[in-house]
This record gives sequence, structure tokens and C-alpha cells, in this order.
Amino acid sequence: MKPFRRRLLSSGLILASSAALPAVGQAQSPAWPSRPLRILVGFPPGSTPDLAARTIGEPLGRELGQPVVIENRAGASGNIAAELVAKAVDDHTLGVVINGNLTSSKILDPKLPFDPVRSFSYLSLLATAPLVLAAGRELPEGRAFFEAAIQAGDRWNYGSVGNGSVGHLGMELLKNRVPGLKAEHVPYKGNPQVLTDLIGGQIQMALVPPGLALPQAQAGKIHAIGLTAGRSALAPTVPPLADLGVRDFNLEVWTALIGPARLPVTAQRRLTTALAAVMKSAEVRRRLFEQGWQAVGSSPEGLTRRVADEAAILSRIISSRGITLN
Repeated sequence: MKPFRRRLLSSGLILASSAALPAVGQAQSPAWPSRPLRILVGFPPGSTPDLAARTIGEPLGRELGQPVVIENRAGASGNIAAELVAKAVDDHTLGVVINGNLTSSKILDPKLPFDPVRSFSYLSLLATAPLVLAAGRELPEGRAFFEAAIQAGDRWNYGSVGNGSVGHLGMELLKNRVPGLKAEHVPYKGNPQVLTDLIGGQIQMALVPPGLALPQAQAGKIHAIGLTAGRSALAPTVPPLADLGVRDFNLEVWTALIGPARLPVTAQRRLTTALAAVMKSAEVRRRLFEQGWQAVGSSPEGLTRRVADEAAILSRIISSRGITLN
């Protein structure tokens, strides 16, 4: 078992077992929360993690009897906000994070000022979404796309929102699963720029969230080749890549709720109970779906397993491909 996965699973077991023990050395009001809570989001207003946080914020506040305030602390692919959560000294600061903050950030940057395993209390996986393998409109579809891509070798390029992003690591994983696929990476500042160049023919493919890819595909500007996970109601007309012969490839983008590691166990219990009720709400699930998310709502242990499994896969890709943030 890889060291990162072993540490993460051990952390999850400690978290699970600690629920039966009192918090040591921490003064905790029985009326927690005693004031408004802050949820820090490491991306700008209107981004998909921000929308997910705002969707759960108000109903979570109702469940807890205190307002929930969303604060955007954008930068460093969400790691600025994650660091603030890790170092929070109060018990009323939480964070909404994405895959990379918990799975690949420390692998890519050993000097990262927080430890994804030890710095947080994992509360719940909120929502997931597959990625769409999008291709230029002039290119073939289905299995023929991969045949053409293999024949093109490194003359084809793919875009992503930057080194170490899910789109970047996912494409490198796809290259592992499709022998002969050698498309070169072109980093961009955001998915809108990726799609612009995909439509314009400057790049040939990219892994893009369905909410961005499908409108362009429906307008006839790109092809939606396949999904990086199984069939999804978020993109019902797009086949899984497994149907096109790509085996052992399952990758999603996701968002999760976390707190600092020092968050008292009683607060963690209250949060997970309240959040379970929020995530069962038909209105919350509808709003998340409209934003391009499939609502989940997991236990802390479920989130721990998810992070461990994905970190092990991405660690191998980062190591074998020599991927760095620069």
C-alpha cells in the first residue's frame, strides 16, 4: 500500500474511532454553533465549487440554527482557502474543496503548507460530476477518434486549466489506458479558453465538465466523445469511455466539505447529521443538478476512502510522467 494511501486510511480510522471519545483539551459549548459559520471557497464567485457551497449554505444554516457565510479566497487552485481552513483556530470555519486539494496537491508540491491527511477533519463528499472527453468538430467520433489520435501521435494537442489540474492528470491517465495516444499538453488559465481553442482547431481534445461541453456539442461546435465515468444523467446522450474500449478508467470531479483537524468531535457530529438532512433535500439536489453536479452526501469515512483511492491513482500518474506544477 502506498504511504499516502496508508496514512490517509489510518487518518480515516482515527477519525471514525474518535467519534466515541470526548474532545480532549478543547472547550466546547453545548450550544454549538454559537455564532455564524464561515465556509471558505478557494475559487471566485460563480465558479462551480462556489455555487455548490452557496447551494448548501442556507439550508445548512437552517439545520444548525446559525447563518452560514460563504467567503471566496481564490488562488493557487483552491489551496489558499484550504490552508486557511487548516490553520483556523476557531471551531466555526469550514471549507469547500475540490479533488486536487485533498488528493494531488501535496504530491505535486511537497512544500505545501498543509497536509491533506492530517490538517483536516473530513465531513462529507458533497457532489460529483464526470468529465467529457471533447474533440474538435472536424475529427471523427467514437472508436474512430482514438484510431485517428493514435495515428496523429504527438502532432495532436490537448488543453487543460493548468499543470496538475484534474483535466491534465486525467488526460495523462487516459494516455496510460490507450496505448499509442501521445497528445501533448497545452495549459490554459480556464476552461473557456480551452473551449475557444478547441473550437478554433488550435487543440484537438480536452477533458471538460459536462455543463461547459454539452452546450457546445449541441450547437455542433465540438464532439462529445465520451464520459470519464459511467453513464450519467448529467450527460445522458454521451457514452462512457468504457463503451469505446477504454478500460479501467474512472475519473470524476468532485467537491467536499471539510473543517480543520482541531474541529471538536461534537461539532463534527452535528455537522454531518445536519448535512445529511440537507443533501436529502429535493430542492438542494435539483439546484446542484442544474449547476452540473450529481448530489452525493457521504459519511466522513466515505470521503476518506474516496480521497485515498484517488490519491493512489494520481500519485502513480504524477510519478510515472514526471509531472510538476511548473
